[in-house]
Amino acid sequence: MPTPALDLLSGDAQTFVSKVWASQVHLHRADPAELIGLLSLDDVDTLLTSSAIRTPSIRLAQDGSVLPESAYTRSATLAGKPLSGLVDARKALALFDGGATIVFQGLHRYWPPLTRLVAELELDLGHPCQANAYLTPPGSQGFAVHSDSHDVFVFQTAGSKQWEVHGPDGVDDVLLEPGLSMYLPTGTPHAARAQDTVSLHVTIGINQLTWRGLVERSLADVVRQTPDEHLPAGYLDEPAELSEELARRLESLADQIRAVDTTAAVEAEVRRFLTSRSPRLEGGLHDVLALGAIDDHTPLRRRAGHPCVLLSRDDRITVLLGDRSIDMPGWLQPAMEELRARRELVPHDLAAHLDPQSRVVLCRRLVREGLLEVSR
Repeated sequence: MPTPALDLLSGDAQTFVSKVWASQVHLHRADPAELIGLLSLDDVDTLLTSSAIRTPSIRLAQDGSVLPESAYTRSATLAGKPLSGLVDARKALALFDGGATIVFQGLHRYWPPLTRLVAELELDLGHPCQANAYLTPPGSQGFAVHSDSHDVFVFQTAGSKQWEVHGPDGVDDVLLEPGLSMYLPTGTPHAARAQDTVSLHVTIGINQLTWRGLVERSLADVVRQTPDEHLPAGYLDEPAELSEELARRLESLADQIRAVDTTAAVEAEVRRFLTSRSPRLEGGLHDVLALGAIDDHTPLRRRAGHPCVLLSRDDRITVLLGDRSIDMPGWLQPAMEELRARRELVPHDLAAHLDPQSRVVLCRRLVREGLLEVSR
């Protein structure tokens, strides 16, 4: 089931996924406070002026051109070692005052509210996502008309921005303000200009996995079995012989392709995706400190944005956790099925499947692995 993250940005998430994605521009209005809470003007002020942020987490653009890093960065030392690319807040603010847009890149890696949002969207969509933010001074435009190589959600958290969106039927003008989100399919030409006040908007990029990529990964082992032999000398004079041999090899390859286990290939794709996400362990320090005190009645909850996908094989199960997988004995599967069906629980909720010691040990392990967290 889609998480609240997709509902927040798109409204009816099920309809969006089945009909709208990659087909048309889509607008949705939500509670402004919910979107502003993801990244406010005060938040970017703190990041820019009080966090020692470094490039490439920041870049600046003005009138369609990206400004050189040397215009807004400085060097320093830490424990006697050099640091480069530190944002000089004074220089960056001066450029902003002169009309430059400040771009915060990869916010999903270091800003917890967007980390959580992106983690949930990735599970909803099955595609890698990223978050950038654009702080633009009044009346300014950072980038000329351009298109992106991925789908995007855009939402405003401060001020307003006039968007020029090019479609097959002409150009639409969309005024984004806090509470309004917009979805743009891949390749949609667009540009945006801040209005009378400072503008802050966030873009969520969806880096789509494609059928071509899935086919290539599914056939990688088959292709590797083709001998890496040299073409025969003299084929330039006798191309028909080479053509006959190529036909024979392709026919053999076709037989192997028809024999590919598609169920296993899809399982491998799910495993690949759900073991390659970035670790997301907000509050993990508190969980580590609380491990020894977890008992049969300790309130626990599933960590937001973390999957719990079970793959069974023989007498073992593999649990996909997002950033990695863990292996467990098969007799734990009923307890894990019970656990994955709940958002909140205490170890005693697994009493139908495990004795008191076993269920506490399991829950402690899953807290250590990051799937569960102690409710605080």
